[in-house]
Amino acid sequence: MKLPSQLFVDGAWHAAKSGRTTHLINPATEQPFAEVAAAGAEDVNAAVESAHRAWEGGWRDLAPGKRAEILFAIARLLRDYAEHLAEFEMLQIGKPISDARDEVLLGARVFEYYAGAVGKFCGQTIPVARGGLDYTLRQSMGVVAAIVPWNFPFPIAAWKAAPALAAGNCVVLKPASLSPLTALALGQIAHAAGLPPGVLQVLSGPGAAVGDALVTHPLIRKVSFTGSTEIGRRIMELAARDIKRVSLELGGKSPNIVFADADWQRAAESSPMSVFANTGQDCCARSRMFVERSVYAAFVEKFVAATQKLIVGDPTKAETQLGPMVSASQRASVEEYLADARKQGSTFATGGGRPHSKGFYLEPTVLLDVGKNDRCWREEIFGPVVAITPFDDEAEMLREVNASPYGLSGSIWTNNLSRALRVSRTVQSGVLSVNSHSSVHVEAPFGGFKASGLGRDLGMAAMEGYSEVKNVYVAE
Repeated sequence: MKLPSQLFVDGAWHAAKSGRTTHLINPATEQPFAEVAAAGAEDVNAAVESAHRAWEGGWRDLAPGKRAEILFAIARLLRDYAEHLAEFEMLQIGKPISDARDEVLLGARVFEYYAGAVGKFCGQTIPVARGGLDYTLRQSMGVVAAIVPWNFPFPIAAWKAAPALAAGNCVVLKPASLSPLTALALGQIAHAAGLPPGVLQVLSGPGAAVGDALVTHPLIRKVSFTGSTEIGRRIMELAARDIKRVSLELGGKSPNIVFADADWQRAAESSPMSVFANTGQDCCARSRMFVERSVYAAFVEKFVAATQKLIVGDPTKAETQLGPMVSASQRASVEEYLADARKQGSTFATGGGRPHSKGFYLEPTVLLDVGKNDRCWREEIFGPVVAITPFDDEAEMLREVNASPYGLSGSIWTNNLSRALRVSRTVQSGVLSVNSHSSVHVEAPFGGFKASGLGRDLGMAAMEGYSEVKNVYVAE
């Protein structure tokens, strides 16, 4: 499979109507390696109108069994092209090749899950006071805009496209400007698997121009967005003009809570990858650690030792655990946070520098003695930085956990079942793991509280979110 270079609209490749293109930079080498079409408002209009025609022209009424068959075929082709897709992901964002392979297979599993869900997605019959028959229908919305981020480009594209298609919608997929390749390839693969022209369109290009045009287009009935809280607010404002449905998976500042009764040694050895995986560019990163004081010093020692063993380097090598950051500007943003931490007197237990002279690399960094009002404690850094603090009182610690405006993910480490249940109920977060760092399960809903967003990806909750509920009453 060749590197995609054009927009995928109406089942075929097209140059942007303006002729504009964008150069992609390999974060590991700092060198340009591809040129991709940059869509504009005209391209958005053409793609949305084509998707609307495809929806009205048969996709919404296609027999569930046939729709499932096509989604299963997409999953099979994704597995066939898995190595190509993994290499595209590695090139465009510097993701280690082993992680990229896993994420491509995750995307294939997502399509398989929703292919199997098509025939099980149905309404209800409801007894009502007047007698007769009352029933509900789950109906598709029409054209859905799916806007995905650069940190997990392929799996999140699958999270959004698969359930929307399974529910009978057509999709216009907008990948991030830094990472369009796997989304464009998904459009081509889906069409080759039997998806009719126009049902899945893919538009690469600048977020402001393409994203705003999608959100304000009158034929778009829902916008599903993953990205920053700031952009999520703007999407809500624009979507409110014509009451579009929205689902938003936004920022995070997730806690990792370790009680002394837990297997804290295992927690210390496994927790580095809960924050440093994907070079910390993860909204689920457990970047605030709360450790009970009686084990704090020993925990920090073991955590730092595990961090220092992480392999940071060439993403083409199977043994690499952390690749470069996605861009020079993203690394510069994180380094501003580190400069602020130095200014505020935080202790750098390890990290803080650049491990390689070439590529946008940054060492995984462990901060201690971070003030509760410091930026590194309060704000989402989106880089390989964690702050660890001791706690003495459970209730006081939980107040600090919930003081964050975010509420996406988190981990709780304890062998006390009562405490696990109590703390899980109290932490204001959409996704929690007990004695684990696993945030994502294809079968389970994923999303946040508060400024971390609204709506859910994955599980049957996602498919429900791409449908309208219609109630019908038939009199006797």
